[in-house]
Amino acid sequence: MEVIMNLLYILPAIFLGWVLGANDSVSVFGPLVATGVVRYRIATLLSSLFVVLGATVGGGPGITTLSKLTSLNLEQTAIAILAAAVSVLIMILLRAPSSISQSIVGSLIGLSVATGYGNVNWGSLGEIVTLWIATPLTSGICAFLLYKLISHYFRKIKSVQAQDAVIKAASILGICYGSFSLGANNVANVTGPLTGRLMSVDTALLVGGISIAFGILTFSRRAVLTVGKSIVALDHFSSLISVVASAITVWVYSIVGVPVSATQSIVGAVIGAGLSRGVGLAEKKTLLRIVSGWVFTPVSAGILSAVLFSILKILRGG
Repeated sequence: MEVIMNLLYILPAIFLGWVLGANDSVSVFGPLVATGVVRYRIATLLSSLFVVLGATVGGGPGITTLSKLTSLNLEQTAIAILAAAVSVLIMILLRAPSSISQSIVGSLIGLSVATGYGNVNWGSLGEIVTLWIATPLTSGICAFLLYKLISHYFRKIKSVQAQDAVIKAASILGICYGSFSLGANNVANVTGPLTGRLMSVDTALLVGGISIAFGILTFSRRAVLTVGKSIVALDHFSSLISVVASAITVWVYSIVGVPVSATQSIVGAVIGAGLSRGVGLAEKKTLLRIVSGWVFTPVSAGILSAVLFSILKILRGG
């Protein structure tokens, strides 16, 4: 019976990992696929491989941070994870890729308040929220500066064929690096809350990485096309710059040990790269929808987790 219950606690985390892969893969290869630099299937295969590698090799610091956020029991944690996954899946279906980090933190906080424990580590929460705000700004500035710096040397390549070859080779490397960064930073969102109580750190990293990879392979196309085409009209070079800038940003936060939103990172990077080449927003409504999702997602996840907990409590007669 204990084995069955443990499996029921783990399944929501696997579901969240699948949703994360579908949602956050846009940060790794969205602009590159949308502009035709790399084929979708090649991008997903490379990304799924390196996201597992990043999770298992570099995901430890983030796991530690998120596991300290609240003191919910296993059942409550599973409810919070399920609420987070459902909230983000709804946003994907609405073509508004949102933040997994915000969703899981929002659901954990919402359930902590609903249970009446008030057992939230407000210091950790404050640190995470501050870096949520900083993430798109950091990636946008990084993309802007990278474009200005590298484009100067890129234009010195006279042959168009040589330029294309450089972009394609660099794009493959960018996808590998971006996927590694995604796995290292965001695996904590998937299995961090269960670490130390239901599974070891190594097991949590592996389970989280594989579930993210499965989401990339099976359900990432919708989010990729939304961010890759609908915010700023990018060319091949600026698409590459945006992916690299986003990967650098996410990787830096991985080293610090704070899970951040890869989706927020790529949106900031796309805008930064576009502004650097003098291109404005293509569809302001799309950007507004995405940013609104960043606000709506943690709130809805928190409310949903509290509602699910209340329903379960009523069914038990408590």
